[in-house]
Amino acid sequence: MAEWKNGIAKLVIPTPFPVGDVNVYVVKGEKLTLIDVGPKTETAWEALTLQLKALELTPHDIEQVVLTHHHPDHAGLLDYFAPGLEVYGHRFNQRWLSRTEDFLSSHDEFYYQLFHEFGIPEKYLSLIGLMKKTLRFTCNRSLTGELVEGDTPPGLESWRVIETPGHAQSHIGLFREIDGVYIGGDHLLAHISPNPLLEPPLPGETERPRPQLQYNESLKKLMHLPIQVVYPGHGEDIDQVNELIEKRLARQHERALHVRKWLESESLTVFEICRRLFPTVYEKELSLTLSETVAQLDYLHAIGEIMINKKGQAFLYHI
Repeated sequence: MAEWKNGIAKLVIPTPFPVGDVNVYVVKGEKLTLIDVGPKTETAWEALTLQLKALELTPHDIEQVVLTHHHPDHAGLLDYFAPGLEVYGHRFNQRWLSRTEDFLSSHDEFYYQLFHEFGIPEKYLSLIGLMKKTLRFTCNRSLTGELVEGDTPPGLESWRVIETPGHAQSHIGLFREIDGVYIGGDHLLAHISPNPLLEPPLPGETERPRPQLQYNESLKKLMHLPIQVVYPGHGEDIDQVNELIEKRLARQHERALHVRKWLESESLTVFEICRRLFPTVYEKELSLTLSETVAQLDYLHAIGEIMINKKGQAFLYHI
């Protein structure tokens, strides 16, 4: 049952995704704030309403929402709230929250180009449309205001915005220095390492982001903050923060070196490596497995361990 702790109440909301339940947080401030909302399903709305009732609240009592990032399990339920509800988040949320035809078209074009670069056979091109399948659980809203590094969100005077791109380009966390509480979204989870998800180039740019490199830098950034506890977007609270970050960074380096060993004997495409890393699920979860695969290659390339031959139809990675 939801209960208050230091002015914060955790609500656990079911999702239709493999990751399972999502944590959203009610925060007492100058404005009663909900950090993230859950996916757009009746089940999620019922769970949210019931847990708010345990706090003697209703959805109408929520005065504003702050999004840690745009993913449907964190933002979708916004459609169930009144249209006038104020919503704050990083500006990179917007293209995903109110999807234009131009954005959806450029999304598919990005993946068509990527499939060729990754050496993915043409029979898989039909899966590009399915990469947007989770968007049926998201919302159609606009941000009331944008948040950037160092901002204090309206109505949350004790809190400071920390930009943490990696898992999503729109990702932020909220830090309360007086007691070291950090509401971290999906940036740091106790039980799994979040997938550094591929996204199309950011507005005004032509190159795709390198989310694994961003994610590693964002993790290191947290190590310089006096965080006492992380309230995450999934799973249990985290109190040994720096220890877990060091573990995540070390494990990611190990995964990358595992991939490098394959490249010692032959040049491989992203798709060939993806099939080796995820032999049983790469077809069913192509978007997720490609993101995880190219993440390791981006990392190895950035630290000078591998090279990329871009002369052929598909990019070849080699030592």
